[in-house]
Amino acid sequence: MSIGLIGRKVGMTQVFAADGTMVAVSVLEVAPNTVTRLRTSERDGYTAVQLGTDVKKKLTKPEAGQLKGLPSVATIREFRLDDLGGYEVGQTIAIGDLFAAGDLVDVTGVSKGKGFAGHIKRHNFHRGPTTHGSDHHREPGSIGPGTTPGRVYKGVKMAGHMGDAQATTKKVTVVQADADRNLLLLKGSLPGARGSLILVKKA
Repeated sequence: MSIGLIGRKVGMTQVFAADGTMVAVSVLEVAPNTVTRLRTSERDGYTAVQLGTDVKKKLTKPEAGQLKGLPSVATIREFRLDDLGGYEVGQTIAIGDLFAAGDLVDVTGVSKGKGFAGHIKRHNFHRGPTTHGSDHHREPGSIGPGTTPGRVYKGVKMAGHMGDAQATTKKVTVVQADADRNLLLLKGSLPGARGSLILVKKA
């Protein structure tokens, strides 16, 4: 387990590598995160570092009590760790403290919602034949046995709501870590729409 940072997805662009090849990258804006709480096994039953980011103009009373003496952060997430050594409440962690070009990271976000989708789009099913009198083009086919057990098993892949779920892309290469502008450029595409929340931690 390793600590990560909370950021926002800006979008995608292209950059040129040292050998002249063009690389598609996702751009993340990762402002410095503040340590808002340390979870200990004695008090909470597990060990984790709680980080906060983004600015909130007005806090509720419970939030104000939790963030007493700390910046008014709007977004809070936890990263489980085996050892809390080196971390203290109020500490600021920035891009340059964790990531550098060439590192491999795991990126977690909420995928784009696709609404209701059929089994072909949602689960990559094959379609049926389109000739020889077949009318079985985009139907799912058999969904369960007949006499025994005479029902449909739970978990059968069918049409339904697609996307808008937590997704993690693993071992993504860091192309550039711009600590001055709080930007992290990662190779390839990442889950989530523009402006969505992203968690980045070392693979």
